[in-house]
Amino acid sequence: MADMLRVASLQYFIRPIQRFEQFEEQTSALIETAADYKSRLIVFPEYFTTQLLTLGDVRRPISDQIRDLSQKESQFISMMSGLAKKHRAYIAGGSIPSLQEDESIRNRCFLFAPSGEFGVQDKLHMTRFECEEWNVSAGSHLSVFETDFGKLAITICYDVEFPELARVAARIGANVLLAPSCTDDRQGFLRVRYCAHARAIENQMYVIHSSTVGSLPMVPAVSLNYGLASILTPSDFPFARDGILAEGVVNQEMMVVGDLDLKKIDESRKYGTVLPLRDSQRSETVADKLEVMKL
Repeated sequence: MADMLRVASLQYFIRPIQRFEQFEEQTSALIETAADYKSRLIVFPEYFTTQLLTLGDVRRPISDQIRDLSQKESQFISMMSGLAKKHRAYIAGGSIPSLQEDESIRNRCFLFAPSGEFGVQDKLHMTRFECEEWNVSAGSHLSVFETDFGKLAITICYDVEFPELARVAARIGANVLLAPSCTDDRQGFLRVRYCAHARAIENQMYVIHSSTVGSLPMVPAVSLNYGLASILTPSDFPFARDGILAEGVVNQEMMVVGDLDLKKIDESRKYGTVLPLRDSQRSETVADKLEVMKL
């Protein structure tokens, strides 16, 4: 198992397009660039595939547009699987609406391996616009993925705000957490960013945050985007001074690249200045003895 892992996190600029091939060209060019930098893990943001909505009639109800976008899932899988295999990289494919057998729609992230095979992680907590306007349903389980550099988990945007998910993944050995996001304003972005960094600290793990930037003025909920990609670390001496290994420039089209020393994660979980992942087991014991005191 490799001790070092170079990762690329994208600030993906969504813009109107006229053909699927334009989406493919933009995506392929970014993956090729990341591969040229020797990145072995490439992370796209949540809902970067909404760029494809501009291929249809954007005046229709947004729930209908999202359902139509799910019809491009197989084409998207074929494209991303081929790119992962071509560049021998792991690619977290942001997310795309996925039609289920019961006719519900999930917000699904595909993790593609260098072999071209893939696993899936559905978003587990829906934001209000997703459930109330887009008619997207929540997934039901968390996955931890075994890779040739160790275990990782994915918490899609709002999911990273629920610490239980990252904690259970860290306890079974996940040392990397991916947080692909799509946020339309600074407040929403900061909710995700602050929580992503908290997950890095409390679980002594790396968190890779990827964001959409740019705009689709004609599409509700992604008419504006506020984003900044980053690679976040625990807060201890072996890591980056501010717990930020790398970050971009807000709202610019770019990628951030950084090297993860995975051995440092194992060492910090055993010998760190503090051991929050280990000590969190005591907090569960204490919480079970909760008392309400009337004064």
